[in-house]
Formats: sequence, C-alpha cells, structure tokens
Amino acid sequence: MREALQLMLRIRAFEETAEQLYMRGLVHGTMHLSIGQEASAVGAVLALEPTDYILSTHRGHGHCIAKGADLGRMMAEFMGREHGYCRGRGGSMHIADIDGGNLGANGIVAAGLPIAVGVGLSMQLQALPHVCLAFFGDGAANEGAFHEALNVAAIWKLPVVFFCENNNYAMSMSVRNAFPTELISQRAQAYNLPGVTVDGNDLQAVYGATAAAVARARAGAGASLIEARTYRWRGHSKSDRNLYRTQQEIAAWKERDPIAHLRTQLIADGLLQEAEAEAMAAQVREEIAAAVAFAEASPEPDPRDLEDEVYA
Repeated sequence: MREALQLMLRIRAFEETAEQLYMRGLVHGTMHLSIGQEASAVGAVLALEPTDYILSTHRGHGHCIAKGADLGRMMAEFMGREHGYCRGRGGSMHIADIDGGNLGANGIVAAGLPIAVGVGLSMQLQALPHVCLAFFGDGAANEGAFHEALNVAAIWKLPVVFFCENNNYAMSMSVRNAFPTELISQRAQAYNLPGVTVDGNDLQAVYGATAAAVARARAGAGASLIEARTYRWRGHSKSDRNLYRTQQEIAAWKERDPIAHLRTQLIADGLLQEAEAEAMAAQVREEIAAAVAFAEASPEPDPRDLEDEVYA
C-alpha cells in the first residue's frame, strides 16, 4: 500500500512537471494527462508480475511509471532527447519500455487491443506463463477493434486482461451519449467473458479485480474485461478548452482524489505517519527534479540519424 502511494505520487508529480515544461515551450506537440486517474494505473499494474506485459494508450504516462520505467528516460523522451526511451522520436504518446514489459503506447484509439490479442496468442503458443494487460479508454469500447479483439480472445482463451479506464469522456463525448448501457463491462457478456465494473479511484478495488482477472488468465481460463470508473482532471489534450463539462463537475471529482483518499486511509489504519507521508512526497519531488536534469543534459538527436529504426 505504501509502495502504491509512492507510485501514485510519482505519476502525479511527473505529469504536473511535464505540463509545466510544456507551458515553458520545452515539450513540443501535445500531451494527454491522466491526473486524477492514478489509482487505476497503479492498482492494475501492481496485480502483474514483472515478467507480464502491458499495452498502453495515448494517455499512458501513469501506466509506464507504474510498470517501473526510469523517470529520466521518460522525461528525456518528452523533451525529444536522444537518451529518451525512443531516442526522442516517440514523445508523450509513443513511449515504450520493452525490457520493462511495456510494449508501448499507441496514438490510435483501440489499436492496442488487437495487438494484445497477438501478444496473448504468442504467449499461449510458446506455453509462457505470462499475462498481457491492455489499457484502453471508454471511447475505444465503441471501436470495431474492441469487439474483434474480445471475440478472438474469448474463442482462443487467450491470457489477456482488457482494462477499460472509463473517465467519462472520449475527447468531448460523454459516455451518457455514447453507450446504450450503463456499464461498459456488460459488453463482456456478448463474448461469454467475465466483466466487472469497479471504482477506478479506489486502489484496493482496482487491484482486487485485476488480480482475479490475471489469475484467471494465468491459469489458462482466458480473458476478462474490467471497467474502472475514474476521471481526468485536465482536458483531453493541451488544446482542450473544456467547453463540454462544468467546473462544478471537475471540482466534485477532485473531492474524490485517489491519492488523498489512499493517504488518509493509510494514516487512519496506522500504516503511515503524517511525517512519513510528507517525506515520501518530498522524495518524489527530488526524483522528478533529477529526471528533468537528466533530460536537459541529454543531447538533441542528430539529424543524420533521422532514418534510424524506420522500417517502412
């Protein structure tokens, strides 16, 4: 639980710092922040073994950090530097850490789901005892790739966990207008898969549901669908003016801050002292500062290497 809190603090501080760097013109393009969704990423990934795999999304910084990524290399990737995970060529939306089991983020909505099916089939054919957890958002659940992936995974009983981070909006489209059912997890019934909806801001609820799905997959019983209901405090991307939701709605969700909730719970249960919590937050701030220094010291990519690792 203490490790989970530290990971959540790390994700929050990393994204807040990345946002500040963007405002200073040091991060180019755009970024999709997951501030407010930290319990979803951490609770899910903590249910995995280090040898398991994840597939991420354009809003995937939390997934990457929860899977154990180096903060310096992540920050260098944000800033387009040579020592980034993808040598500065991927940026915010396309970070991958293959050695750490993160097979990469994807800027195409739902595109990670059929990839997860391929990874699951590969592991099954090799008789590997691993599981692949595929993150996606509520908007991806209305893409054809979602249905195709769940269908194939169900037929072949693949070791895949489909994890939907339902943050209420696909860009500006509310889930109330996009789905005829209340729960996205109900769609698992069409493929004879278990489906469950949990409070995505409750770390223990996320962990419990994911651990059960991972155990099922590892035992050869096949895939599962998890819907974690959460909320992004920031807009869809840096160009989002938030015209489709009210400040009152955002404020109400901030009252359900997963980090504050976990911290309060740990202190109340006697698992953490107030001073320890403050020291933990201070340590995380130092880690982020070191990551920024590493990124700033990393060289710019050499234009002569532009076509390196371009395969098509």
